[in-house]
Amino acid sequence: MSARTIAPFRADHVGSLLRPPALKQARADHAEGRIGADELRKVEDDAIRDAVALQEDAGLQAATDGEMRRTSWHMDFLYQLDGVTSSQDSSVEVAFRNKSGDLTFAAMSLVIDQRIGISKTIFGDAFSMLASTVTTAVPKLTIPSPSMLHYRLGGAPVHEGSPYSDPDQFWADLAAAYRSEVARLYEAGVRYLQLDDTSLAYLNDPAQRESMAARGEDADHMHERYVRTINEVLRDRPADLRVTTHMCRGNYRSSWAAEGGYDYVAETVFGGLEIDGFFCEYDDARSGDFSPLRFVPRGDQQVVLGLVTTKTGELEDPDTLKRRIEEASKYVPLEQLCLSPQCGFSSTVEGNDLTVDQQRAKLDLVVSVARDVWG
Repeated sequence: MSARTIAPFRADHVGSLLRPPALKQARADHAEGRIGADELRKVEDDAIRDAVALQEDAGLQAATDGEMRRTSWHMDFLYQLDGVTSSQDSSVEVAFRNKSGDLTFAAMSLVIDQRIGISKTIFGDAFSMLASTVTTAVPKLTIPSPSMLHYRLGGAPVHEGSPYSDPDQFWADLAAAYRSEVARLYEAGVRYLQLDDTSLAYLNDPAQRESMAARGEDADHMHERYVRTINEVLRDRPADLRVTTHMCRGNYRSSWAAEGGYDYVAETVFGGLEIDGFFCEYDDARSGDFSPLRFVPRGDQQVVLGLVTTKTGELEDPDTLKRRIEEASKYVPLEQLCLSPQCGFSSTVEGNDLTVDQQRAKLDLVVSVARDVWG
């Protein structure tokens, strides 16, 4: 067994990193008008350089910008699609849980006030900064999957006042916009693209499907629609563009939103999604067992096992991780497995409940265990 030279890599990570205090302060200062956009950008640039150095020093073969320019892993992107605006009058509350209890995350509702499109390369400037900063690592860009726009709408796309009278037209426009974005990103130099998609994991949870059904959607089959849309987005992608997806059950201030294994969506997602790798959350019993991975076809597709949690600073035992990798290899050949943390360390600007040193120790652990297992 040997290390991989194409993404996803044996030791990889999802994307976001803890925001440094200087960046959080600069964001607050900018919001209050104490500093301008140019000064904030300089602080962000410094944070990105430090983030890239951290990843490369840890021995990772891919590096992200840590999502240092973002407040949210997905909303910052979705608001930039043509036809999508935020509602000042309503919000969508997402219920999260952790070992201490419950908390909620409220985001302004997404409103579609005209047909969906794209007129600029979203996150293009952010990728250019990342690409100019890496020295040894492959620059990796993370964006929300098209499924996330639908999941975050809070209601069906066809309703009174909507520009859509036919749901098929909504999905066609969404796929076309994303297909254009993928082409634009490739032109900008992106060769490793990750579509973050909590919705595909959420739909394993009966409570999430009930919530979707209550808003008038076909919750039992929505994952099939999502997979068809993603495949439509990627139908013309160049052969050297590596695409993965990350599927977790929520990651906000060390809390989660959904529970349950990947069983409900496994055959459709693992057996039908035309991508190069699946980043799967497997850091605790809440994520289920490895048996759904039996639907991953034999070949080049990789499963990146998210065995190292980002929700706490406690460091996993290397031997336990190796045993879990061995267990997963009963369903997917070892050569089709990789290792990563289960999610980002800071999906929103607030970040999870661990320190910068603990974050580094987690990344070091992933690299160390991957070298022991795969060489």
